[in-house]
Amino acid sequence: MDCPAGKPIKALRVAPKGTCVIEQVGTAGVFAQDFISWWACLRDMEAEMELRHLRYFVAVAEEGSLTLAAEKRLHTAQPSLSRQIRDLEYEVGVQLMIRSVHGIELTPAGRAFLDHARLALTQAEAATEAARRAAQPPRTLFAIGFLTGYEMDWLPAVMEILRAELPSTEVSIHSQDSPDLAAGLTHGKIDLAFMRPEKQASGLKYRLLRKDPLIVLMPRDHVLAARSSIRPQDIVGQTFIGVSPVRAPTTWAAINDYLRPIGVKPDHQAENLAMGISLVASTGGIGLLPLYSQNLLPKTVVSRPIRGASPTVDLVIGYNEANTSPLLKFILSKVDDLKFRVQRAATDKS
Repeated sequence: MDCPAGKPIKALRVAPKGTCVIEQVGTAGVFAQDFISWWACLRDMEAEMELRHLRYFVAVAEEGSLTLAAEKRLHTAQPSLSRQIRDLEYEVGVQLMIRSVHGIELTPAGRAFLDHARLALTQAEAATEAARRAAQPPRTLFAIGFLTGYEMDWLPAVMEILRAELPSTEVSIHSQDSPDLAAGLTHGKIDLAFMRPEKQASGLKYRLLRKDPLIVLMPRDHVLAARSSIRPQDIVGQTFIGVSPVRAPTTWAAINDYLRPIGVKPDHQAENLAMGISLVASTGGIGLLPLYSQNLLPKTVVSRPIRGASPTVDLVIGYNEANTSPLLKFILSKVDDLKFRVQRAATDKS
C-alpha cells in the first residue's frame, strides 16, 4: 500500500494465533523487525507444518547453530532459516529453541519435539522410497550393503548363490560404515547388510556370521614388526591410532575395553578404515583393527596377531524385520551356505 513520504504507517505485529495487532511503528521507509505486512500476517494465520520445517528444525538442533545449519546442511540463507524456525514455533504454539552464548539450545519442549521430528522424517523417507519402488516396472531388485572392506570376502559368495538360483536378480551394492548401513536398512534403501550390530538402530534384526579378532597394524619398519605376535604391554608408550566411537562404535568399544587396563589412549582418531591405515603409515604409530583390514593394507603396513586372548568384534547380517522381500527371505535361508563358501575361499587362498 502506498503511503505519503514522511507520514506514519500502520504495520502488523504477530500476536497470539488468529489475531493481528495494529501499531504505529514509524515513518515510511522504516521497517521494524518484529512487524510484518497484512499479507504476511494472513499467510501465517493459514500456515501449516510441513516436512521442510521439520528438516530445518532437526538440522539446527543437530548443528547447534543457525549459521552452520544454513551453510553446511541446508544451503540456504540464515534469515530465511530463522523465519522457517519461527513459523514452526508459531504453528506448534511453544518456543522450541533459544539463543545462548554456546549457540542454539533446545528448550524442554524442543527436546521432546526433536525425537518426534526425526521419527516423522524417517517414516516419510521410507514411505517415499516404498512408493518409488512400487511405481517402477516389475523387476527383481535387491540392495546389499557391506561394511567397507568386507565386500571382498562376501560379495563373490552372495553373487554365486544369486546367479545359480535367481539369475534374473538385479543387485545394487552399497559400501559404507556400519551406522550408515543401519540407516539404509531402516529407511528401506538397503535390503540386507554385512555389518556390525548397531544397538541404537530400532527395528533391525541380526544373524551372526563370525567373530573377527582384532590385529595389530604397524609400519613395515616399526620396531615391533620383528615380533611374531604383540602383547598388550608392547603397545604402551607407542603412538596409538584409535577409531571413531561414532563411525565404528562396536570396534571402538572392543579396543577401549582391551586397552583400558593398561592405560593406553589414542593419540589420533580415524574416521574410517582407510584413514586408520593411512595414519599408521604416516605417523609411524600402531593401531588395532579387525582381521579383515588385512585385505586393504599397502606394502608399507604390516599386521601381527595379538598374543593370548584377542578381543573380537561381531560380523552380522542385518535386515529390517518389516522387510517382506522374498529375496531377503531366500538369502537368509542361505546363511550357512554363505559362510561355507567364504570359509572355503579363504582356505583355497592359504
